[in-house]
Amino acid sequence: MMVLHGYYASSASYRVRIALNLKGLKVTQVSHHLRRGEQRAPDYLALNPQGFVPALVTEDGQVLTQSLAIIEWLEETHPQPPLLPRDALARARVRAFAYAVACDIHPVQNLKVLNKVRKLTGDDSAGPAWARDIIEDGLDASEQILRGSDSPFAFGEAPTLADICLVPQLVNARRFKAAIDRWPRILEIERNCMALSAFADAAPARQPDFEQA
Repeated sequence: MMVLHGYYASSASYRVRIALNLKGLKVTQVSHHLRRGEQRAPDYLALNPQGFVPALVTEDGQVLTQSLAIIEWLEETHPQPPLLPRDALARARVRAFAYAVACDIHPVQNLKVLNKVRKLTGDDSAGPAWARDIIEDGLDASEQILRGSDSPFAFGEAPTLADICLVPQLVNARRFKAAIDRWPRILEIERNCMALSAFADAAPARQPDFEQA
């Protein structure tokens, strides 16, 4: 069985959990508590020198890192159900949306970044305020992109990589107290996603390492 190294509150780990569930794949989960620095333990750094989660160990012992790379590998090795459209242009649009969330919006909320901002500014509130601004700016644009369609999911009748990235980002949006009511289309898509067990079962509160804040 594959092994997923992650953390319940990690947005990137959440993405991979959703993808695994959508594909109907079972994994053994190993938790690394990010706030306690367990991702910097020597045994984990030997597995993933970046010291980030998630990392997926395949059935033949290969180690994959970076959530989007892991999901793309799952898509290539377990193509059903598809997480990307068949049409090349539609596929590019889904990827563009997913990358905007994962590469432009999400990184500022990374614990390593927030700790660095706190050290540089001497202000505990600076990092969270910056994260909230980035989330609101990014999801404002995402809302405009998604308002062009009334499909149940971001880009059609079934979840794609776009939804897999969007739903975990909304957990961060709430955590940083972003004004989420300004995104009705995004919230509609979230409700449709969370009605599926693949999304609901991947949620942070349903993970074995969940801790009440």
